[in-house]
Amino acid sequence: MARVEMVMPKMGESIMEGTVLKWLKQVGEAIEQDESVLEVATDKVDTEVPAIHAGVLQEILVQEGQVVAVGAPIAVIETDAASAGAAAPTAAPAAPQETPAPALNGAEVNVPYLPEQHDPQADQRLAVAQPGRFYSPLVLSIARQEGISMADLEYLPGTGKEGRVTKQDILAYVENGKQPLAQAAPAVPAAVPAPAATQPTAQLQSAPAPAAQAAPAAVASKPAPSVSGSNELIEMDRMRKMIAQRMVDSKRISPHVTSFVEADVTELVHWRNKHKDAYKKREGENLTFTPIFIQAVARAIQDFPNINVSVDGDYIIKKRDINIGVAVALPSGNLIVPVIHNADQLNLNGLSKRVNDLAARARANKLKPEDLEGGTYTLSNVGSFGNVMGTPIIMQPQVAIMAVGAIKKKPAVIETPQGDLIGVRHFMFLSHSYDHRVVDGSLGGMFVRKVADYLEQFDPNTAI
Repeated sequence: MARVEMVMPKMGESIMEGTVLKWLKQVGEAIEQDESVLEVATDKVDTEVPAIHAGVLQEILVQEGQVVAVGAPIAVIETDAASAGAAAPTAAPAAPQETPAPALNGAEVNVPYLPEQHDPQADQRLAVAQPGRFYSPLVLSIARQEGISMADLEYLPGTGKEGRVTKQDILAYVENGKQPLAQAAPAVPAAVPAPAATQPTAQLQSAPAPAAQAAPAAVASKPAPSVSGSNELIEMDRMRKMIAQRMVDSKRISPHVTSFVEADVTELVHWRNKHKDAYKKREGENLTFTPIFIQAVARAIQDFPNINVSVDGDYIIKKRDINIGVAVALPSGNLIVPVIHNADQLNLNGLSKRVNDLAARARANKLKPEDLEGGTYTLSNVGSFGNVMGTPIIMQPQVAIMAVGAIKKKPAVIETPQGDLIGVRHFMFLSHSYDHRVVDGSLGGMFVRKVADYLEQFDPNTAI
């Protein structure tokens, strides 16, 4: 028999740590390879971590509620010597290296999205300033988002190791109405001012941010607004609060400009109507317009690569990979944007399968952290809600986003060798919002026109 350490895996490019939520296996239980062993929470998603070895869980090194760095040991698995010998080289990867500064040489640099960043040192300073316990960055982040004061957090009962507050503890407290806890104690420490929002990239530092600088200095419970008896008061959930903050930050960071183009997509509509039933029968999935839109966007990005960039201070970072995010509406009414990586390298069938897979897993809350990372451009299909056009807000740190509207039949002038005729055609609007700091009207307008050209010139003989 051999002892093999199970380590905290890397769950995304910008994720360097995770909080252990729940152990799904207990000491002494048998584990199959690739079987889920524990649940881990990150700043992006909650996910299950599978075992990379089969054997018996001999020791748990990290308790629920603890924050663990990527690459750190979390458990010991006892396995037979043969399998351990084969897997040993990958069992203990090198400790994570410090992330280098962005290389401004044209290579791809994935700049982490600003509102998802946190300053672990600032969080620790906040916790140390209080008597008693250490709080994980995840717990402190939830406390700030939910408006829970440090005075109340200090008296919140914890079920983690040494009485630490876990994610479940604080979420249960929120669900129970956030009744003040500190008021019941005779001596209440004053709420410690929360650290100001960190600015991890020069992108934020280069943009005027009077709103951010004027943010309140302390985390305090905000009283619920008073409403009349005929109104209903609904508190935002965590995802809605995060979306709201991201949208406000994006409008503050990027001066938005939107250009519109109307495209004749008649050939595209006829092609899809011709193939959708056979595709459904063959693949067991729907053939939608979305993969066709993504393909057109990817081709236009190849023609205009300066759309596929981000901004870092006085520098423009051009991305080599074309990773297109697709906005997906969730049953809760919230929005999430999974990413199709290297979209330019997939054919229509590959794009269709990827779109259907990401959308289904998004609605089932089964996305992985890597599914949400690395986007370089975003597409939003507002036409799926019957809207003819929209003015989408840019997903930072990207510099552009496109909304595609509903396809409508319209009378149109058709040019023929015999003269002009009036016929019924299928039209749709494309709305292109872009960051005017680095994308001028000429580039933004030519890009959306090129996407429309690809849609209008769709080959009716395309195989799927």
